[in-house]
Amino acid sequence: MLSDWEPPKSFAKYEHIKVKRIAGTIGAEISGVNIAEDLPNEVIDEITGALNEHHVIFFRDQDLPPKRQAAFASRFGPLIPYPMVKGLDGTDEVVPVVKLPEERVNFGGIWHADTTYLEEPPMGALLYAVELPPYGGDTLFANMHLAYETLSPSLQGYLETLTVIQNSAKAEVTRTREDRIKGDGGKRMQLVAEHPAVITHPRTGRKALYVNSGHTERFKELTLEESEPILKFLFNHLSRPEFTCRFVWTPGSLAFWDNYATQHNPINDYHGFKRVMHRVTVGGGRPQLQQQAAE
Repeated sequence: MLSDWEPPKSFAKYEHIKVKRIAGTIGAEISGVNIAEDLPNEVIDEITGALNEHHVIFFRDQDLPPKRQAAFASRFGPLIPYPMVKGLDGTDEVVPVVKLPEERVNFGGIWHADTTYLEEPPMGALLYAVELPPYGGDTLFANMHLAYETLSPSLQGYLETLTVIQNSAKAEVTRTREDRIKGDGGKRMQLVAEHPAVITHPRTGRKALYVNSGHTERFKELTLEESEPILKFLFNHLSRPEFTCRFVWTPGSLAFWDNYATQHNPINDYHGFKRVMHRVTVGGGRPQLQQQAAE
């Protein structure tokens, strides 16, 4: 139960950056650093420590052309091209996330972790605000460590025996803008992968729930009908308000989230306005079962 939970004590000492929590269980704003610069390793180490501790971190008032955004992201792992969107400015990795005034469906408008239908899902993503509506368009983030840790021990143990089937075509709401422009006549890419329902974070060793309403189809060991009530409970559980933070975007702000430890949900409340973001995805290897990670 969350009432019995206490936040872990800070394990990171920050000498080069300032870190300010924005909510009780997830999220922090980082200041005192220009991420467009070629930062020394000790600053990158502190930013990594803040990401490990808070799971999603935010920077404001940054000037990041696509190549500089890619350069900053590359300090944290190999860059991964997004499988369904073309890159910007000669880069394969910096992709536009755009909603136009006439569009009603936004990019990824549901609780999800990114591209869990890949054999090696990304460790994280960095999303940069280029053009924003006058109001709305905030993003919610949820803590998947807490989503797991607040389950009963019996359910935790059972989920650790299960594998989830992740499918890129599961949710129509997660269709890319390019897919929507093509319409139903365009052939859509479908990607499917199998991953543990509970993973162990490769940097911190904490367990995290690894099911999401955007891409998780069912449990491999169960039928679709058997999977549905369990998944419905988990989808509702993982987005409890006390597990979340809400980020209000401003031009030049950047969010960097840990895709193994979080899920996010961009709020689609700005119809009639344009919103332009640039995103970079960072690799980190295939999620591991707890018993595999311990070997």
